[in-house]
Amino acid sequence: MRAIILNLAVSLDGFIEGPNGEYDWCFTDQDYGMTDFLARIDALFMGRKTYELLTNPDEPASNYAFPDYKRYVFSNTLQEVESGFELIRGDLKAQVNGLKSQSGKDIWLFGGADLTAAFLEEGLVDELLLAIHPIILGGGKPLFTKSKERINLTLSDSKTYSSGLVSVSYKLKE
Repeated sequence: MRAIILNLAVSLDGFIEGPNGEYDWCFTDQDYGMTDFLARIDALFMGRKTYELLTNPDEPASNYAFPDYKRYVFSNTLQEVESGFELIRGDLKAQVNGLKSQSGKDIWLFGGADLTAAFLEEGLVDELLLAIHPIILGGGKPLFTKSKERINLTLSDSKTYSSGLVSVSYKLKE
């Protein structure tokens, strides 16, 4: 079965966006393991806000729309999505388990704090791969917002880069 991997940048104080939604603090000066990671996946899961960011030509993030991957948008408010994206609605757990059971590589849980919270609540995340940036933002959008219960993790890998960024990989304990 395919694994779902939450892979994202986070500040040392736990934010995935700055106070004004900015992400200009994310390091892009080297690969940070992304080439190897992208070889592991063939699909991305994203929420509505991330989808709108990636499809807005005025946003720098639209340069990273990942057209070579299957892209799924989870939203109960959108009625349609652009060509190259697939809209997923309804029962989250059933829809995700159906996609996980299909043949293919692993799936990147790409974006959205609300979507991440829903995936964690339903036990749908298999691995957390966090790029912890050496910056304290002091505010913004926290990564973990709605955790109702403890989630036990096992460290499976870590790497420290010359920039001070630390990449950590955790598996979820069963």
